[in-house]
Amino acid sequence: MLKKERQAYILHQVNLHNKVLSSLLSQEIRVSEDTIRRDLQELADEGKIIKVHGGALSHSFNEVYYPTDNVYSQDHKKIIANKAAALIQNGMFVLTSGGTTIIELARALPRQLKATFMSGSIPAILEYMQHPSIDVIMIGDRISKSSKITIGAEAITKIKQINADLCLLGINAIDLKHGTTDNDWEVVQLKKAMIQSAQKIVCLTISEKINTLQPIHICDIQHIDVLITELPPDDPKLKPYTDAGIQVL
Repeated sequence: MLKKERQAYILHQVNLHNKVLSSLLSQEIRVSEDTIRRDLQELADEGKIIKVHGGALSHSFNEVYYPTDNVYSQDHKKIIANKAAALIQNGMFVLTSGGTTIIELARALPRQLKATFMSGSIPAILEYMQHPSIDVIMIGDRISKSSKITIGAEAITKIKQINADLCLLGINAIDLKHGTTDNDWEVVQLKKAMIQSAQKIVCLTISEKINTLQPIHICDIQHIDVLITELPPDDPKLKPYTDAGIQVL
């Protein structure tokens, strides 16, 4: 892979997953981590990514207030958000992760909706606070500067005390064999606790992340109740998930 092609691949992965690890990119592209680090530095110098220890972040992921445009695959995420918003009913207790798709969900909530939203994601909390009719509960603890989300034992303990009607997870990768996976250890621990603390688990993802794999396991496929993408439910790419017993929207 030529340098230009390699850097284009890296930039795409950053936009797709919001965060990438140098070690994983090294394995995928089959070059040394030193080469990846140099590529990341060049991309950062060009203002295309934010280089951090062990990898890189997208600019949108690093913002506390996510931009209303220039988010990767934003039109698809808006479709997903509208589908997810239709699942939420008055009086529900809803537990959510963070991420750009969840932000679009927050912006898509009907003005008349009266529900309670619980999250440790600072950008998500700020969006929920703009809604006139929903109550907001912040799940607090130590804050991850890169993920803009509360992490740690106290946050996990608080999540385990919740009995939510819905858990809405923005996910980084999903396939039938490995279930949902991610690349951030501390965020994965939060998502595992969220899954245990809700009656129904809803995963939100653009279709580009379907049949992909990240290094850290979150949950097996049978723990997912609903999968929402921008695709129509009868799209052939989604049929294996329907066959596995998941409701696909």
